[in-house]
Amino acid sequence: MNGGDGRGGKGGEVAAGAGKGREAEAALEWRFAQVFGERAAGEEVQEVDIISAIEFDKSGNHLATGDRGGRVVLFERTDTTDHGINRRDLEKMDFSTRRHPEFRYKTEFQSHEPESLEIEEKINKIRWCQTANATLFLLSTNDKTIKFWKVHEKKVKKISDMNVDPKALTGNGSIRNLNNDFSFPPEGIPSLRLPAVTSHETSLNARCRRVYAHAHDYHINSISNNSDGETFISADDLRINLWNLEISNQSFNIVDVKPQNMEDLTEVITSAEFHPTHCNLLAYSSSKGSIRLIDLRRSALCDSHAQLFEEPEIPGSRSFFTEIIASISDIKFSKDGRHILSRDYMTLKLWDINMNSGPVATFQVHEYLRPKLCNLYENDSIFDKFECCLSGDGQRVATGSYSNLFRVFGCAPGSTEATTLEASKNPMRKQVQTPSRPTRSLGSLTRVVRRGSESPDVDANGNSFDFTSKLLHLAWHPTENSIACAAANSLYIMRFTTLPLFNRDGPQAFVLAGHRNLNCDQTKTMSDCRVPVVRLPWH
Repeated sequence: MNGGDGRGGKGGEVAAGAGKGREAEAALEWRFAQVFGERAAGEEVQEVDIISAIEFDKSGNHLATGDRGGRVVLFERTDTTDHGINRRDLEKMDFSTRRHPEFRYKTEFQSHEPESLEIEEKINKIRWCQTANATLFLLSTNDKTIKFWKVHEKKVKKISDMNVDPKALTGNGSIRNLNNDFSFPPEGIPSLRLPAVTSHETSLNARCRRVYAHAHDYHINSISNNSDGETFISADDLRINLWNLEISNQSFNIVDVKPQNMEDLTEVITSAEFHPTHCNLLAYSSSKGSIRLIDLRRSALCDSHAQLFEEPEIPGSRSFFTEIIASISDIKFSKDGRHILSRDYMTLKLWDINMNSGPVATFQVHEYLRPKLCNLYENDSIFDKFECCLSGDGQRVATGSYSNLFRVFGCAPGSTEATTLEASKNPMRKQVQTPSRPTRSLGSLTRVVRRGSESPDVDANGNSFDFTSKLLHLAWHPTENSIACAAANSLYIMRFTTLPLFNRDGPQAFVLAGHRNLNCDQTKTMSDCRVPVVRLPWH
């Protein structure tokens, strides 16, 4: 996060046009946007209501969540960008045509039911498929069974213009108690009107079109759509299967890491995802901290990989917990497919798919917990699986932590942004900006280390941590500066705004008079600076 540089212009002014070629210096302001399912103080959360999956569709107009009770809840975007006014008139006004996304509840449906005592209904993953007109399609899975859902609007039709009193009609237009109470009037009916069928309203209908079952011996941890719009993959601990959306009774095993003797098993598959644009490429991660990129054109069974991404182990650093904390819980491709983001227990790592010598950036997330690894192992928290996500422009990455916190890092060359926020109506409550990490470009191979607090009883911000409140699931809006994250049964949507301190280029530059010392550093937001904030119409 870039703040002011602490230098004023001559005579305490920053003149327009000075410092040509320099980018605007800016600060990020994180704000609460929306919450769904907020719990009251002291309210007990039911296990079935805890959110277990979050996913935006590619357009960002729809958001889906799944919970441990097997339900899928859909939200739709309601804000507009044109304000009902033509662009020429908008250019004369003092507000931006761009608004942050706002969502509302759309519908929900029961996706899965308990299949046995061992197979619960909890939704593990949700993935959106290509839409058709106003019809939505999505995949949802529990531990064993994948389902393909169609959600569409259905018109409710009623019968009208009948020769009876409307009060005698039921809700669907039929005559109530026709055999007992109905009788023709003595004077007869002067005219006969044929009943007409009319559409009065619409309702949302969710229908399961296909069920993909009996293909996994172990629990499914990932599903991912192919860019071809026709196929998808599902992964469990030992196998990855390839499916056609139109065929539910047959799949092809493309990755199998199961050894002939299970005693020889040394690693398992933890996550898998298709490349966003190349339908022949997919990546999967392992419990040993490695990522393999495979090419489906090479062979039907991809026993070998096209690329292997893993970080060399530092000599003398191995301990009992080394392999446990190295296990990757989630991987995500960047929007352009050039980078892969991975999350293990301690760090976020960014990998360039064209360079397998090591990660191009490493972000320390749980370094402050290193002294507590023994306790974390005893209470099983060390096995928590945190997800990760990238912004649509690829400039930032985010992941969750304990105490309902999530962390955002800038990954652009030279960025020092490192922010810790809370999933609440006041995301900055009791939070301070974490120390900026050492900067490096994506082409550098120097390992980044940014240590958190050394106290075993506090987190990186000096707050006592709560292992029972963990933010495991979050998703970045594909086109906007917004993050959706789950804190127990509550869905929070946070957004950030880039606030320019000053710009020395072009028509957007403005003057700050009478302030020789801006007194802003890189760890403060705009509200912390003693500079008068000028709200510009284009921000």
